[in-house]
Amino acid sequence: MAMTDVLSAEDIKKAVGAFSAAESFNYKKFFEMVGLKKKSPEDVKKVFHILDKDRSGFIEEDELKFVLKGFTPDGRELSDKETKALLAAGDKDGDGKIGAD
Repeated sequence: MAMTDVLSAEDIKKAVGAFSAAESFNYKKFFEMVGLKKKSPEDVKKVFHILDKDRSGFIEEDELKFVLKGFTPDGRELSDKETKALLAAGDKDGDGKIGAD
C-alpha cells in the first residue's frame, strides 16, 4: 500500500514542502496539512503501518527520523531535535516508541 492510497498526493506534496527547511517541522500542522486529521481511525492506522518500516507494530525513534520520507521519497530527514519532539508527543506510555493506538 502506498501513502497516496490513503492521502492526496497534492496534500502530501504541500505538507512536505511546507516543512522542507531544517528545524521547521511541526507535527500538528503537518498532520493537518497532509489530511490525517480528517481521516477515519482505520485510515490513520493504514498510514501508521506504512510508516512502521520494520513491521514491529510500533514506530521507533529511528523510523521517526524518516517520517517525511515515508510520505514521499523526496522528503527530508528530521533533525534529532525534531525527531525527539515527535516521539515525545506520540509516546504516551514512555516506552520510547509509538503504538498504533
